[in-house]
Order: sequence, then C-alpha cells, then structure tokens
Amino acid sequence: MSVSDHILPNVLYAVGHTPLIALQRIRPDNGVDIAIKLESVNPGGSIKDRIATALIESAEQDGRLQAGGTIVEATAGNTGIALAMAAAVKGYHALFVVPDKMSPDKIAILKAYGASVRVVPEAPRNDEANYQNIARRLAEEIPGGCYMGQFEQEANWLAHFHSTGPEIWKDSNGKVAAVVAGAGTGGTITGVGRYLKKQNPQVLVIGADPVGSIFTGPVAPFKIEGMGEDYYPDTLDMAVVDQWIAVSDADAFAMCRRLAHEEGLLVGGSSGAIVHVALNVARSLPPNALVVALAPDTGRNYLSNIFSEGY
Repeated sequence: MSVSDHILPNVLYAVGHTPLIALQRIRPDNGVDIAIKLESVNPGGSIKDRIATALIESAEQDGRLQAGGTIVEATAGNTGIALAMAAAVKGYHALFVVPDKMSPDKIAILKAYGASVRVVPEAPRNDEANYQNIARRLAEEIPGGCYMGQFEQEANWLAHFHSTGPEIWKDSNGKVAAVVAGAGTGGTITGVGRYLKKQNPQVLVIGADPVGSIFTGPVAPFKIEGMGEDYYPDTLDMAVVDQWIAVSDADAFAMCRRLAHEEGLLVGGSSGAIVHVALNVARSLPPNALVVALAPDTGRNYLSNIFSEGY
C-alpha cells in the first residue's frame, strides 16, 4: 500500500500534537485560566508515547539494541505501554518489570500488546530486589536483551524539549505563565521546563509531587502511579523547577473524579495531582494569566481503583 499525505505510515507517527483544553468549572475566580495538555489522546494513551521511539532509536544507534532483540524496562506502566506499542511496530520482543502497586488495568494492556510482565514488590533503590535492578539483570541475562534506561537516558528529556515544550508554547501563543507537571523520571518537567524557560525565563515551572516522594520529602509509601520517587533520577534537572508542591493521594484522586464529573475529562491519578496543584498556583497569579497542567494519562487505566466505589 502506498502512503499518501493523509495516511500515516504507522501508529508511531500519530504521537504528539495533543490538545490544550481549557477548564470551564474547575478554575479560580480571579480570572486566571487553566488549560490541560491532554496526553491521553496519544495512541498508547499517555505522554510516555513521546519518549518510547526516542529511547528505542537511541539504543539502536549506539548498538545496544539489535534486530530481533528484547526491550527490557522497569516501568510504572505507561512507559512500558508505549514501548510495547513501539516494539510491536518495530518487531522487537518486550519484557517489563513493574511494581506491585501498578493497576491491573495497565498490566492487562501490556500483555495485550504481546509483552511479558514481571510484577515485583516495591523495594528501595539500593536493594537488589528493586524493580529497576531486576530489569537491568534480566537485560544482561536474556540474549539480545536491552535495558532502555528511561531514568538515565538523555533521549527521555530531549523528546519533551523537542515536542511537548514547543507544542505548549505554540498552542498558547507564548502566553503560558506557569506550567505544572509531575516527575517520576523527571524527563517531562526537565524537557518542557528547559524549552519554555528558553523562550521566556519568567515562565514558572512547578512540580506536583505525591506526599511520600523525595522531591518534597520525607520518603514514605504513596498510591499515585507514575510520579514521585525515592531518589533523584539522572534525567531530572532540579534547577529548572521553581517550586515543588506536595499533594496527597486523597486530594489527587478526588480531583480525578471532579475532572470526570465536571469537565468530562477521564484522567489518571498523576493528572489529578497536577490539576490540584495547578488550581492552587492559579489562585496566586494575576488575572488573564494562563496555567498549563500536563495530564499524563487516561483514567481508563485506573477504573479498578481510583474510579471504583470505596477506593
């Protein structure tokens, strides 16, 4: 089949150019606007689609990943889903090591793409039972295995510097006053923050962080998936973040339900945390300012927990 200008060669070409959507009801009364960058419309359902191809191509270029090889990664779910989708397109096998707090919905999606999944209990980073350490060992043991290293690879934050950041700047006509994002690997907030501050050094970069994550400390268990850590990843530039604001699991999940009920936006727990923080930030800004909240993934990944009765 010949590919026309209106037919994409494969699903990976559909990644990016996600919309900014203004919140109509969940907003302060001081004339400040909040817009969500809705990353769930990416074909794999999350912002992590943006880094999957970049990570794979980086591994191909430096020879770590060969034809017919196996992609191995430690993931809270969305990077795994994005890599599984890309692996299917590119003809690679895929194996993911995930923490046991990950939603069953995400695990089912990984398997639906044909990936293998190993679920492990949460453990400190310096413990050999930590999911990242297990993934590294498996990549070394499996013939043709390649550890993607989303927590270390520059390709992670560069993907956002070259796509997510420019999209926000263009679609807001350069009027964004503050951007709120979470940080797991730190790639999103680093890449977006560096790009926006290059355009306008006055743009505020705010990190939303689960209570229990090291970025606002002290470290303790938390339920929000895909953001927060117990150490500082190589891909996180702390200097680009103007302020970190902690948010509880309860406040994050309550905002998820508000977004679904009041705005028609079904998003995940990290998005709820980010919008909760964005609303507080917006209250401190002057009228007509614009706050952009990055909403990383879809709420369909959390129907069995966040959106189930009694959770």
